[in-house]
Amino acid sequence: MTKNINNIPMRKLLSILVVLIAITGTWMQRAEAQTSQKIVVPQDIEKWITTSFGKGKLPPFSFNYNDKNSAGFIRKWKHTIKAQPCEEDNVVKYLATYTDPATGLEVKCEISGFKEFNAVEWVLYFTNTSDSNTPQIKDVKVADYTMQSANAEPFQLLSCKGSCGVRQDFMATLDKLPAGNGLLMQPAHGRSSDTSAYPFFNIISPDNTGAVVAIGWTGEWFASLTANDEKSLTLNSGMAKMDLHLLPNETIRTPRIAMLFWQGEDFMTGNNAFRRFMLAHHTHKVDNAYAHAPLCGGFDWGDPSPCNEYGCLTEDYAVALINRHKQFGIVPEVFWLDAGWYTGSGGPNFEGRTWYNQVGNWTVDKERFPNGLKPVSDAAHKIGAKFMVWFEPERVYKGTQFAKEHPEWLLSLPSRGENMLFNLGNKQALDWLCKYIGDLIEENGIDYYRQDFNMAINGYWAANDAPDRIGISEIRHIEGLYAYWDYLLERFPNMIIDNCASGGRRLDLETMSRSLPLWRTDYNYGEVNGYQCHTYGLNFFLPLHGTGVYGGDHYNFRSSMSSAMVTNWEVASRNGSLADMHRTIKQFKELRPYYMEDYYPLTGINDLTAENVWLAYQLNRPSDNTGIVMAFRRSQNQHSTITVRLKGLNPDLTYTVRNDNDGSVSEATGKQLAEGLALKIDNPRGSLMLQYAPKK
Repeated sequence: MTKNINNIPMRKLLSILVVLIAITGTWMQRAEAQTSQKIVVPQDIEKWITTSFGKGKLPPFSFNYNDKNSAGFIRKWKHTIKAQPCEEDNVVKYLATYTDPATGLEVKCEISGFKEFNAVEWVLYFTNTSDSNTPQIKDVKVADYTMQSANAEPFQLLSCKGSCGVRQDFMATLDKLPAGNGLLMQPAHGRSSDTSAYPFFNIISPDNTGAVVAIGWTGEWFASLTANDEKSLTLNSGMAKMDLHLLPNETIRTPRIAMLFWQGEDFMTGNNAFRRFMLAHHTHKVDNAYAHAPLCGGFDWGDPSPCNEYGCLTEDYAVALINRHKQFGIVPEVFWLDAGWYTGSGGPNFEGRTWYNQVGNWTVDKERFPNGLKPVSDAAHKIGAKFMVWFEPERVYKGTQFAKEHPEWLLSLPSRGENMLFNLGNKQALDWLCKYIGDLIEENGIDYYRQDFNMAINGYWAANDAPDRIGISEIRHIEGLYAYWDYLLERFPNMIIDNCASGGRRLDLETMSRSLPLWRTDYNYGEVNGYQCHTYGLNFFLPLHGTGVYGGDHYNFRSSMSSAMVTNWEVASRNGSLADMHRTIKQFKELRPYYMEDYYPLTGINDLTAENVWLAYQLNRPSDNTGIVMAFRRSQNQHSTITVRLKGLNPDLTYTVRNDNDGSVSEATGKQLAEGLALKIDNPRGSLMLQYAPKK
C-alpha cells in the first residue's frame, strides 16, 4: 500500500481530468476503416475469423508503410491463414500472415476465437525478414473496424475513468456519439489505466447490440471512436506513438485487441458476459482454476516518526504479529509485507532514507532480518497462510545497488535524475532480473509477488528513441515486462502477482491476464465513501479487485467489500474489537462468491461521489438464482428510502429477501422485484445489505 509519489503536478483535481476528449476541427474527418460490418453476434466465431482475415479481404487492422496506407496494397501481398493447435475448450486459434514480396516485411496476426462468449481477439507482429532496414512503419491501427447499426440513432459509449488516487477513480460514464463527432481515449504518463483513460469499454448500438472492447497494452495506447453518420461508427486503436523502421531480422509486437459481441435490451448483458470471459480466459490459473482474489492482512504498522511503511519492522516482531493473528483467530489467507524490508530502507536511524528512495537495493535488510525473510514466511506457512512481498524493480533510485552495479541497464531522464528506469527492453538485463528476483523469492519462501511502479514512464521512452525509431523503447519495455511476469509464473505456477502502480494505474487486458489488483487505488486510505465509488465503477468490467478495510462496523466493511480485501487492523493496540474482526472475515468469505458472477448498478451511471447521494448495486448469481444488494445512504442525504429495480431475476419465481440489518424476511416475485424494490436506511451515513434466494 505504497503512497503515490509521482512528482508530477497532478494532484489538484486534475482529478477529474476528462476520460474522453472531444475531437474537433480538421482532424475530424470521415473514417475509412479497413473492415466494415453490421454489428451482430456472430453465429460462427470461427467463420468470422476466416472471413475477416481471409485471402482477398481487408483485415480489421491497418498501418502506414513507406507513406502508403495498407488498404492500398495488403491484398496484393502474399497471404496465408492457418488453424493453430489449441488445448482450451471452445476456443479456436488462427495465424494469418501477410508478406511484402518487395521488402520482406512480414505481418503476422495471431487470432483467437471464443465460441462460448462470441468473442475474438488478435495481436500483430511485424518482422523484417530481409538483410536491410525496412521503410518506416507508422499509424498502426491494430483495430480498424466500422460497426454498422440497423437504426439511425446515436451509438453510445460506456467507459470508465482511469486512476489518479481520487474519489472519481474508475467512475463510469455513458456518452452519446452523434454523427460527425468523435472521442479519443488515451492514458497519462505511459501507464495503461493512469488518470485519463481506461482500456475496457462497451460500444452500444441503438439496435440493442454492441461490442465490449478490451486493449492489452501496458503503455501508451489510444482508442478513437468516430461516428461517421447516423448508422456507423469506426473504432481505431493501437499505440499512441509509433513511427519506426525495423532492423534486419527484427520483430516487434503491438497491443492486443479483444471484442466481445453481445445482444440484449440491457447493455449490462455485454458487461456481464465480459466479466465471465475475463475469469475464464484472462485470469491466471492455479490448479486449473482461475486464481481467487485473497483475503490479505498487513503487518501492524504506524510506528513513530521517522518510521514509514515497514521500515521499522523486524523479524521477531513480524513473527510475533503472525502468531498474534493465530491467537486471536483472525488469520488472513495471505500475509502482506509491503515496502521497506530491503537494505537501506530501515530505521529508526533513517538519515533521510525512506522506502521510496532506496528502491534498487534488492537485498534483505540484515540488521532487521538477520536470517532473511524465510523465518517470516515459515511462520505464515505454519499457521496456514501464504506470504506476499512488495517489489518495485523497474524504478531504480540513484546511489542504490542496481544503480551502482549496472548503470548500463538504466534509462535516465534529465528532469527526473533521481529516478531511473530499469530497461526491461535490454535482453541481458531482463534475463538477469528474472533469475535474480526469482532466486530471491525462492530463497525467502515467498508465495505471492507484489509489483508496484511509482513513476511516469513515457518520458524515459521518448528520450531514448532515435528520431526514426519512435516507439521502440516502449515496445521493448512492454515486451520485457510480459516476459518477466511470464517467467515468474512459469517458475512459480502457484504464484499470484499483485499488480500495483501507484494503485490501479496498470490495468489492461495483458496485465489482468497475469495479475490481480489487490490494492486498486492509492486514494485516501480508509475513506470508505470513495471505496464505494471505486467498487461501483470497476465492477462494470472486472470481477477481481480489492481494497483495504479499516473499521469493523457495517458501513466500513460493506464499503470495502469486494472480491478481495486487505485487513488493516492494529492488533497490538486497543483499537477495534475482535468481534468485529471475526464478523468481517466471516462475512467476506460468505459474500466473495457473489462478486464472481453478474453485476448491476442500481443508482445509475453518473457522478456518485458527492456526500448527498444514495449508491446501490446488485450482484446476481445465475448459477443458483441467489444474490445480494448493497446500498449506502451518505451523510448529507435527506431521503431515508429509494426505489431500485433488480435485474436478472426469473419473473415467475418467488424470492425470499432477507434484510441483514434487522434479520427481517419478506417475499416477492421476480417480476415484482424488477418493477421496484424500496430500500430503507433510517439514518444518514448508513448502509443496507439484502440477500435474496428462491423460496423453497
